[in-house]
Amino acid sequence: MANQEKDMANQETEKAWYEESFGEDYLLVYKHRDVSGAYEEVKKMVNWLELPEGAAILDLCCGMGRHSLALNEFGYDVTGVDLSETLLREAKKADGKQSVEWLQGDMRDVPLDQKFDAVVNLFTSFGYFEQDQENARVLHEIERLLAPGGKFIIDFLNPQYVKDHLVPYSEKENEGIRIEENRRISSDGRFVQKTITVNPEHHPRQYEERVRLYTQADFQALLENTSLQISHVYGGYNQESYDPARSPRMILVGAKIGKERKQEEYGKQGVSPS
Repeated sequence: MANQEKDMANQETEKAWYEESFGEDYLLVYKHRDVSGAYEEVKKMVNWLELPEGAAILDLCCGMGRHSLALNEFGYDVTGVDLSETLLREAKKADGKQSVEWLQGDMRDVPLDQKFDAVVNLFTSFGYFEQDQENARVLHEIERLLAPGGKFIIDFLNPQYVKDHLVPYSEKENEGIRIEENRRISSDGRFVQKTITVNPEHHPRQYEERVRLYTQADFQALLENTSLQISHVYGGYNQESYDPARSPRMILVGAKIGKERKQEEYGKQGVSPS
């Protein structure tokens, strides 16, 4: 009985990987990510969103705020939400004009009630949870936070491309510190997993990352009971059409159209949403 109680206590206190991995060492591991790249990606997003200047956009899982700040430069009223205090601190430091509203929160339960003209979820910030219903909660939050007719963008990995091009091991050095990365597909094929070891020779620090390998059909199933509808799927920010076998990304663009209209649209296409 004592061992059972101890195991239960350990389960309760053990943090999920996404609560551990987005701290100070994340800034070191992903030091190569630059603002100019985010700006170029946002230039493409602006065309997809087709929103007027001043429109309200939520960057859900904004990280260090690269895309939030770029969206603001294009004239949008931007709110950035992230779970990580560390990444939000960096975002606020980069926001010298304090032009973006930054807020800490879980993407499954966003502490906001206002409606947005668009919600963006970028750079594979989806599929973090083991259970499908938990990931579906994120989509329901996007639905809740969007105004009628509001647009959404989910920039996700292409699962087949990840499997075909997986690099099992790599290493690099940042600021004189060696970083090892071991990647694998889970035994059931549902997740891509990465183990990151920082400073492996002396006092190593280890982190896990795990993302559910959702296909386009999986997303359609998760969206089934929402008023969100996908209108375009791109394979990258050059607006190339999505090819499951060859595209490096799977970028879903769509809108909140209402469930009745969604049923009508499916009817015109001769398919059932179920």
